[in-house]
Parts: sequence; C-alpha cells; structure tokens
Amino acid sequence: MAMATMGESPRSPEAKLGMRVEDLWDVQEPQLSPTEKLNACFESIPVSAFPLDPSNTEIEIKSDATLADAVKILARHNVFSAPVVDVEAPEDASWMDRYIGIVEFAGIVVWILHQSEPTSPRCPSTPSSARAIAAAANGAAFALELEALGLGSAATTAGNFFEDLTSSELYKNTKVRDISGTFRWAPFLALERSNSFLTMLLLLSKYKMKSVPVLDLGSGTIDNIITQSAVIHMLAECAGLQWFESWGTKKLSEVGLPLVTGNQIIKVYEDEPVLQAFKVMRKKRVGGVPVIERETKKAVGNISLRDVQFLLTAPEIYHDYSKELPD
Repeated sequence: MAMATMGESPRSPEAKLGMRVEDLWDVQEPQLSPTEKLNACFESIPVSAFPLDPSNTEIEIKSDATLADAVKILARHNVFSAPVVDVEAPEDASWMDRYIGIVEFAGIVVWILHQSEPTSPRCPSTPSSARAIAAAANGAAFALELEALGLGSAATTAGNFFEDLTSSELYKNTKVRDISGTFRWAPFLALERSNSFLTMLLLLSKYKMKSVPVLDLGSGTIDNIITQSAVIHMLAECAGLQWFESWGTKKLSEVGLPLVTGNQIIKVYEDEPVLQAFKVMRKKRVGGVPVIERETKKAVGNISLRDVQFLLTAPEIYHDYSKELPD
C-alpha cells in the first residue's frame, strides 16, 4: 500500500527521483546483487535530474567580499555555502577560471582556527603562525589585532572571543580571496550536468565533501549545489520503494561499517568550550561529534558543522557564563 500511494502522489521532488530508480531497478539483470543493481541505477541517472534547491540557485559571493559580507550573504539566504566568483576573471572565462571555490560558514571558522595554531616546531621559519600569516596577507596592523584577540594561542576557546572577532577590523576587512587556500573544498571539484548520480555520491563519500556544485557548461555557471543533507532527505523520501527496502532496512551491523571501541569515538564533553568542538572536528576531519556528560559518560546531545554558523551570526550566545555563576 505504501508503494502504491507513493507512486500515485510522490511526497517531494526527491521522491520522484526515487521512483525513477524504482523503474530502473525492475529492468536490471537478475543475477546482480542489490548493491550492484543500485550502482547501475545511479549510474544511469544524470545529476541534472536532482531537484534544484531554490535557496542555492544564483547565489554567488565575489572574491573581493569581506568575511563579514560573506557571512551576511549566507545568513540572509539561509544557506551554508556558496560559490566564489573571481572578480578579476574576464567575462568569457571558463568556469575553471571564473570560480575559485566554495566558501561556507565552516570554511571561515576553519581559517580562523588555522590562524590560532602556533608555528610548527619542525619548520620554525614557516609563516604559519597567526601573526605571520596575517602580516603577509593583510599587513602588520591586522597581525597585531589577531594577537590581541588571542588567536595566537590555540587555547583560546571561550569567553567573548567570537563577539570580539566579529566586531574586529580583521573580520570586517579580510577578503574571501585571502582565505581561498584554506577552503575545505580545495581543490575545487565540480560535476557537469551529464555526470551520473553515482559519480556525485562517490565525491560526497570518497572526498568527504559536504556539497558538490553542478555546472552548466553551456553558460559556464553553477546551476545547482547538491548537499549531503539533500541526498539523505532524498533517501528518506524513498522509504517503501522496492529498491530502498532491499538494503535500507538492513541493520547497521549488516552493512559492513567499521567498528570502534568507546575510546576511539571522537567526542567532546559538555563542560568544554564550544570552540573546542570545532577544533576537534577540524583535526579529525569529521562533520559532527557527540556531546558527552563527563561524570556519567552518557551522550547528552551532538554538535555539527551545521551549528558553526551561530559562531559568526550569533556570537553572543557563546559567552563564558560559567564565570558569572555564584559560588
């Protein structure tokens, strides 16, 4: 009954894509395993079939925009990332010369965290400290401001740090192009509209990308950005379909996921500063971590890169209120 209802009235554009997989599933060779059938189906569907996200279309950030401006644009359109256009590229430039990458909330914070790391003891002459990088990119005044904000110390993770940062001249004047080398998506990877859905899934998984831009080669512009969350939403809309039920109802222990011990789980404790969670995510290259109660060792929540926007759009919520509590 669920399959019939879904076939008559798909719940979303993503559900229609699921129905397309269903049609392809029925004509696959019977000797193929469910995984082989699924790969064959996804290989037959171009990424141009993936529904457009209205919030992501035609939103671009110029390379000479400041970090503050970029955050405002992302927040205003309620998106987490947007392609960056090189303002110095000629009008007839190819897409490879037109776009320098994708910037996002997390990418901006990653850049800030990078500035907080001290110079490597192996390469003391490498200008990787906050002061040296800022001096090279923005001049000595910015370097001094970084140091005044405490970014020269990796231990700075609490208090009014982000409030001070978002009101600083460093934040207001640093250009998006100045942090292009630290974009989380560098090197810039993109799909053509004719590439397969399977190729897109491989990029999201193999390269741990949070989103993949889709190019219209005719116009040389990005006309869609497919995110991990959108793909997960699509899969959720496919519940009840034959192809989904063949593997989607399996237990996690049956799909070959690697097992880890409790000591190997990447986590943060609830009494740690929130910035520490993002430092852990950056160091371990993960998109989220569970929040653990230190005494009971029980999970009380989670924090992910989706939450990183609040560090920049609502920094006042990250006060170190523990200092204001009575004894």
